[in-house]
Amino acid sequence: MLTPTDKIWHNGKFIKWEDAKIHVLSHVVSYGSSVFEGIRCYETKQGPAIFRAREHARRLVDSAKIYRIDLKHSIDDLTNAFVELVSVNNLRSCYIRPIVLRGYGDVGVLPKGVPIETYIACWEWGKYLGPEALEQGADVCVSSWTRMAPNTLPALAKAGANYMNSQLIRMEADVNGYAEGIALDSSGYVSEGSGENIFIIRDGKILTPPLGASVLPGITRDSILKIAASLDIQVVESLVPREALYIADEIFFCGTAVEVTPIRSVDKIKIGAGKRGPITERIQKKFFSIVEGTAPDEFGWLTPVPAHVAVV
Repeated sequence: MLTPTDKIWHNGKFIKWEDAKIHVLSHVVSYGSSVFEGIRCYETKQGPAIFRAREHARRLVDSAKIYRIDLKHSIDDLTNAFVELVSVNNLRSCYIRPIVLRGYGDVGVLPKGVPIETYIACWEWGKYLGPEALEQGADVCVSSWTRMAPNTLPALAKAGANYMNSQLIRMEADVNGYAEGIALDSSGYVSEGSGENIFIIRDGKILTPPLGASVLPGITRDSILKIAASLDIQVVESLVPREALYIADEIFFCGTAVEVTPIRSVDKIKIGAGKRGPITERIQKKFFSIVEGTAPDEFGWLTPVPAHVAVV
């Protein structure tokens, strides 16, 4: 259950949390016509800082463009709004959720003339798969549900409608006692989790599925590629057959929500030692040292949030 904050950003203005409402006949309710982002703000020694704010704003703009949603706000507008929202709500760390949706107007499939609404909310949020999973790892399964095939729904867009597929993957995993599911693409190669990118380690080399395997271009995924390079760990973007999961030395998920979380078993087959492996640990420690401000922000990923000064 979310703990409400004070303000939500709506079309350039702050409104009360409880006033952020849409009509039941809004286009998005019937047709899933929304694009969104998930962004983390971390508490650092220097104060709150948003992780890769501009990159998330850019992906939101890209997603809207793919779905022909006329987003009026620029990358700079959105980035500034993220910062202002966290400051106004006096949060030290939080999850930020921008949503761009087709609102109340025509109820037909064609969204011509339907107004575009942009909301940004934030709230306190912990570890997605639980804090213990960061060290001990998560038990996952290969889902019976396939990721969207090419030229059906655009996997490069982070869109509400796409996440109906993700819900099926996650619900199936949960009902069968797993923390998460791994989906294959339409050709049977490893794609991603319900909301995470995946990295497979074998003989000291990291493999990760390419964007052509119905993979969302994750911001954290890109961060892992840069961190691995800085640690002189080889990463290859390559098609990954399902069975490569079972014989991997290490596997980990990454994403805004899951951060960097190791996988200890797939389909009840133990991966490596059955807990976080050494390469995953190196990447994980560098990731957290940067986002928590205990190491230099060598990649320029953190956007500081100034303290909010109330106007009297």
